[in-house]
Amino acid sequence: MGKIEKFEDLEVWQRGRLICQYVEELFQKSNLSKNHSLKDQIERSSGSIMDNIAEGFDRDGNREFHNFLSYAKGSAGELKSQTYRAFDKKLITKEQFEKLSEMCEIEKNKIGAFMYYLRNSDIKGQKFNRKP
Repeated sequence: MGKIEKFEDLEVWQRGRLICQYVEELFQKSNLSKNHSLKDQIERSSGSIMDNIAEGFDRDGNREFHNFLSYAKGSAGELKSQTYRAFDKKLITKEQFEKLSEMCEIEKNKIGAFMYYLRNSDIKGQKFNRKP
């Protein structure tokens, strides 16, 4: 993979966007919008996945990008946990729970794989130099 010019080209960002779109769909098609506190947390976590990937990409160098990818990965885990809470409160169906949980798990794994790749790449114009 050569140098990437914009964050929108990143598969992990594109998948984060799909998660945000699905969360918006859940607000329309479930009882989730009735629980304002959990709805706000879920909206914040899903947006944080996308936003951290974009912000990290627009920072300087691979090391800082790697840190923001870590935040995005953590947000995917947070969203998965909130999905359990929404299901336990019967705010979403089992099918909705399973779909969003799977999306979060795939995103966490893909971000982790991308972080591993980034450690040895030059996509931001600077190698991720590890201290000896």
